[in-house]
Amino acid sequence: MDDSEPVEVGPAALEALRQQREAMLAALDKDRPIYGVNTGMGRLAGTRLTSAQQTDHQRNLLVGRAVGGPPWLSPELTHALLRMRLRGFLRGDAAVSPELVTFLVDRLNDGFLPTIPCDSLGSAGEIIPLAHAFQTFVGLGTVIEDGAEIPAAEALDRRGVRPFVLGPKEGASLIQGSPLAEAYAWVCGERARRLVDWQTVCAAITVDVLGAPQAIYRSTRIEGLIDGAATRPGVVQAPISVRVGPKALEYVSRTVEELRETLQESWETPADSPAFLDGEFVPTSGYHAVALGLRMDAVKAALIHAAEVSVQRLHRLLDPQFSGLPPQLAVDPGPQAGLTPLHKRAAGELHAMRRLAAPATLGSLDTSAGQEDVQAFASKAGAELETVIERFFAITACELIAGRQARYLEEDNPGAPKLADTYAWLAARIEPVVVDRSLGPEIDQLAAVCRECSCRLEPA
Repeated sequence: MDDSEPVEVGPAALEALRQQREAMLAALDKDRPIYGVNTGMGRLAGTRLTSAQQTDHQRNLLVGRAVGGPPWLSPELTHALLRMRLRGFLRGDAAVSPELVTFLVDRLNDGFLPTIPCDSLGSAGEIIPLAHAFQTFVGLGTVIEDGAEIPAAEALDRRGVRPFVLGPKEGASLIQGSPLAEAYAWVCGERARRLVDWQTVCAAITVDVLGAPQAIYRSTRIEGLIDGAATRPGVVQAPISVRVGPKALEYVSRTVEELRETLQESWETPADSPAFLDGEFVPTSGYHAVALGLRMDAVKAALIHAAEVSVQRLHRLLDPQFSGLPPQLAVDPGPQAGLTPLHKRAAGELHAMRRLAAPATLGSLDTSAGQEDVQAFASKAGAELETVIERFFAITACELIAGRQARYLEEDNPGAPKLADTYAWLAARIEPVVVDRSLGPEIDQLAAVCRECSCRLEPA
């Protein structure tokens, strides 16, 4: 999916949705309980609803379950959640109306951003965040507009749009499935791939600066980057952190690819319960996104190990025993602290990451009077993965700044030819540390740049 392009749903897809909707409505005429349509939900599934109660039921499903609060999801993840919901609806098994799909598409394209909680979500599926997300369609709750939180009804009015009137099953369909876990998997998967690329550059820079022997890097991603780098005389073997970096990153890449495959499977799996399949209402377990959650936990653990390698590698860059450069990469060691505070920042980021190493997906509790006695907590795994990635980008920025400083201190050695563009790119953004200065803002700015752009750098 490309976030930069407007979302469009063609006439053929809308017509297919209309036909599926009509078939579902016809099936509702049968005098039997349909979960969430003419019955209550959760522990109240055995309670039949009268015709009058069914009229308000779909709207009520979005109201009573909106019990979350800030912090809210980021705009990027909010937009991703709406796209995941759309993708699921286009599969057809939810049997929602083409009018609801069109309303959702319009909100994606006009920058409508509901306030959606990202923490304390203890339901079996994602009914709490999804109730917050989609109560806004009926004019309830709040949205973010120009950086401020305003009533959803006001945001719709600004767009000249009336609140949507939900038909049978549509409220239930809006809060079924796990589009939030899918959103995290999609967004974090992309960020993790970009992070691996930047970390590959960091590993190559360290090999280049330390003059490490290069034979161990054959058939790794850094082999081409370090081609032509000089080996420092007397260096028989580099520290382990320098040698195993590519291996750690290869494992991260493998777990990220497995997450991508699991996300693809999730996209193809009916998420409504019941789903409308082959003319029948079929209960499903698509809301139980345990596979996505455990995959995101695995990526999180792999990244934390790679971060441990990165922080140790950074420490070696500051040590003249390994670099042959002035201690702490200071121009005037002693009177100046040099770049050792960078390592302290990186160590603090790593410590915070390690505290998130436990799987978020594990920890079920009874809810809904025992009816919902297992939860996947997949969206929590996604939230923790997002935090780990953010902190790892800060560590990456520290390592890149140290590599830039090392190259500045060794101006007579231009370094590996394939890294020349990278060094020039860094030099254009980071001034050499000639005297001690506060590097905090520069770390944060460089981390933000790395998070948003590819490391296939052009010459400065």
